[in-house]
Amino acid sequence: MQPHDFWQEIHAAGSFDAAGVHTAFYPATLSDGRQIQLPLRPLADGKHALASLIVNQASFVVLDVLAADLAGRLAEVEPDVVVGLPTLGLTLASVVAQKLGHHRYVPLGTSRKFWYSDELSVPLSSITTPGQQKRLYIDPRMLPLLKGRRVALIDDVISSGTSICAALSLLGASGIEPVVIGAAMLQSDRWRPAMASVGAQWPGLVRSTLATPILYRRAEGGWREA
Repeated sequence: MQPHDFWQEIHAAGSFDAAGVHTAFYPATLSDGRQIQLPLRPLADGKHALASLIVNQASFVVLDVLAADLAGRLAEVEPDVVVGLPTLGLTLASVVAQKLGHHRYVPLGTSRKFWYSDELSVPLSSITTPGQQKRLYIDPRMLPLLKGRRVALIDDVISSGTSICAALSLLGASGIEPVVIGAAMLQSDRWRPAMASVGAQWPGLVRSTLATPILYRRAEGGWREA
């Protein structure tokens, strides 16, 4: 497959063997058995790789399926408002909010507008943008939409947990505690300890559409679950 071919199609259940050795992609499985081909990204050590999902490069069909599945999982806790994490989490959060019947959502941001307050910001780093130091902001004008409401916090992928933890800290400083955390994909379980360090309750509040295995190790010409 060419790089631009990934994330474009939903495949029938059983189209690919998720238990074998993978050379170019991992077939992630939806709750109904259908599958999505996710490209493998080798890590710096050359011995491990992770499955990758970039939702703003996905076809509208794939994005719609991911958002509908996640919205169904979040609907069980009846959130009043959706908060999206930049950058790619905003793409997902917008569609999920619509699937939940909301008329808007609240985006967090990394671009400081002149009316923002530094007190309403926290440092932010991402596994996909190593070495880049940013800050995560919430627009102070949006706080009335969140105070006393049942908030769903959404990112596209939860991997190390760094971004979600930053968002939880930012919201917590404003007296806002989400009732649920959503993601299109959980990329390994490395996020659990980080999230638990912020609050023991948070790992249990996570909902996702896809979950990919912890790591892959080079074997037999490809990658196998570690």
